[in-house]
Amino acid sequence: MKELVCIDCPNSCQMIIEEFGDEIKVSGNLCKRGVEFARRELKNPMRTISSTVKTIFPDTPVLSIRVSNEIPKDKIFDVMKEINKVVITKPVSVGDIIIENVLGLNSDIIATSNIF
Repeated sequence: MKELVCIDCPNSCQMIIEEFGDEIKVSGNLCKRGVEFARRELKNPMRTISSTVKTIFPDTPVLSIRVSNEIPKDKIFDVMKEINKVVITKPVSVGDIIIENVLGLNSDIIATSNIF
């Protein structure tokens, strides 16, 4: 038995998940999205990352970034190691790719602000 708080919608349901072989029983959810969230969370939990990278620009010492797609939860620290290696040395616009296909996870690290 596991307890989870669903983050798929604003209800933030506190759910109890019981596993019976390949089947799961979910209780405490107010909508069907909770069941799908529980399945994903048990089998392949995914997350997003928002962070910053260093720059050489004194007026803007860091640039905000995020992943373009969810990544496996167990890869967060590996992706952060790659992000922490980056130093921005040229102008960047929102949406520019900072790291393409980070760690082969089919997700780019993209800028969420500008540096001109």
